Amino acid sequence: DSKVIICDTVKAASQARVKRISPGVRKVAPKLTADAVIPKPTGNAMIQTTEKVVIVGASTGGTEALRVFLEAMPLDAPGIVIVQHMPEHFTRSFAARLDKICRISVKEAENNDTVVRGRALIAPGNAHALLKRSGARYYVEIKDGPLVSRHRPSVDVLFRSAARYAGKNAVGVIMTGMGDDGAKGLLEMKEAGAATIAQDEQSCVVFGMPKEAIKLGAVDRVLPLENIAGAVVRECQ
Repeated sequence: DSKVIICDTVKAASQARVKRISPGVRKVAPKLTADAVIPKPTGNAMIQTTEKVVIVGASTGGTEALRVFLEAMPLDAPGIVIVQHMPEHFTRSFAARLDKICRISVKEAENNDTVVRGRALIAPGNAHALLKRSGARYYVEIKDGPLVSRHRPSVDVLFRSAARYAGKNAVGVIMTGMGDDGAKGLLEMKEAGAATIAQDEQSCVVFGMPKEAIKLGAVDRVLPLENIAGAVVRECQ
């Protein structure tokens, strides 16, 4: 009897209509540009200072690249603002670690921090960092906003703000990283008169962001990592 019951159960199961649940359609958020956070520069604004500022973007492999770059900067290095793709809460400890080993000061950027010689400001995770200017003073604005180029902070946002507020007084550096964040922004910096540098393929962990910037014609010079700091210092003299 038990065999019959089992056979009937298996037979019934095989003949049962199974209602298939169609998988939901996964919506992919649109890839926004820097327009979502800061307007595109229009013409060359009057820059009321000749003080140089260095603007850096990095992603995958960037923590080590930034260490090499910042360790090589002299005490009187121009002010530096950095976007490194990194989760919230990690940027503060990363900046503190660099501060201990570099000649210049390194800190996580806070809203309205002044960009000064001998100091590097690293954008906090999960917030955009913009370079702004008040008279002859450069400072950093930290603000919320949508993901730009799928990132927050976005290199494109920082680079565009540098093109808008620093123009030819800026030096833009794009380092190792996956994707294309920063490529369009670096082109805008170049068009505004800034000197632009990309890390070369051999020294990159991922030759994504620099490659895309080079393809756009946004890069003046392609250099190995160990030569970038010296080139930046010379550009700022």
